Amino acid sequence: MVARETLYKLVDALPEQDLPTATRILEALSLPVDPVERSLRTAPADDEPDDDDFDGGLTEARQQARDGDVVSHEEILREFGVR
Repeated sequence: MVARETLYKLVDALPEQDLPTATRILEALSLPVDPVERSLRTAPADDEPDDDDFDGGLTEARQQARDGDVVSHEEILREFGVR
């Protein structure tokens, strides 16, 4: 039980900005031993830029959706003569 008490004291003493890192480390310690699963669970978040050159227009499409510049499913069906 001494080890748990020491861990509790260490966590309580951590600065607020270090808590996410400590959480990831402790979560990684409790993960399954399977190396592939561990790698997937501990992989860093995607930090690639989200721009039109990178995402093939996804950023623009999201902005159009936010602006209401969309075509409804029903309109597409009518256009193709399905309804």
